[in-house]
Amino acid sequence: MRPTVLLALLALAACTDREPAPEPSAPPAEPVAAPLDTALVIPGGTTRIGVLADEVGMAHERPAFAAEVDSFLLDRSPVTVQRFRQFVEATGHVTQAETFGDGAVMDPQTGGWALVPGADWRTPRGPAAGLAPDAHPVTQVSFADAEAFCAWDGGRLPTEIEWEHAARGATDSRSPYAWGDALDEGGRLRANTWTGTFPGGDDGADGYRSGTSPVGAFGETPLGLTDMGGNVWEWTDAWYRPYPLTASDGAPPPGPSGAPERVQRGGSYLCHPSYCHGYRVSARSSSTPESALAHVGFRCARDLAG
Repeated sequence: MRPTVLLALLALAACTDREPAPEPSAPPAEPVAAPLDTALVIPGGTTRIGVLADEVGMAHERPAFAAEVDSFLLDRSPVTVQRFRQFVEATGHVTQAETFGDGAVMDPQTGGWALVPGADWRTPRGPAAGLAPDAHPVTQVSFADAEAFCAWDGGRLPTEIEWEHAARGATDSRSPYAWGDALDEGGRLRANTWTGTFPGGDDGADGYRSGTSPVGAFGETPLGLTDMGGNVWEWTDAWYRPYPLTASDGAPPPGPSGAPERVQRGGSYLCHPSYCHGYRVSARSSSTPESALAHVGFRCARDLAG
């Protein structure tokens, strides 16, 4: 049986920020045309992690602190259903959601979360909702599942600091989003988020209603990364801790659930600024490592040789 602590997290999993903001109504940005299953070099440098005194953010994004980051490789896009299937077929891996027999799914009409029998990476909303499209990010994968894939693929999960460094363009950009300063740029939406009223009112103005979109469908960041805001939250290898983070951090402390949790970054298709602004570059979420959710995926990082 799945640990009962997960149930306490379901109401928190969508996001927790609350900020009123105008609602976008523009079409999505042009999708990228280059290959999406490649890794890009993220230049090293110093980035101020979190939000500064004059920037909008949550308490757990403060205080900001400077972090020195070595150059590394980061997957251009989140791991897709197709790539994860290749991993499963090559290794016989069984996900934790499959072992438990269920996964966490939000009801878009009520905003409530439930463990749905048969929800896993193949059918992330349950068997009745059909198969996940190959080009969409894989979801219903736990931290251990993501870690296993990255190891098989010759990599690892990125650290929380690496993720934000990359989202800030490896230049300490203070733009709130990985692509720039606004969700709607020149009449084009830059992320798959919740458009409309929550719950029950996702109007699909971004082209996708209450669900994932193909990776790369909303363009790329200045570094060439896709889906660094919206679509799915992404696991990192970091334990959730209050800021500032230091190299000497010891055993992980209890997270919001009372148990240690792993950090997720990037926001998802469930985020709307009126109740969740999780697609900001500084936004943080977290879940216990065994959690599998319909709006959480991952991408892999790699160390540069030498």
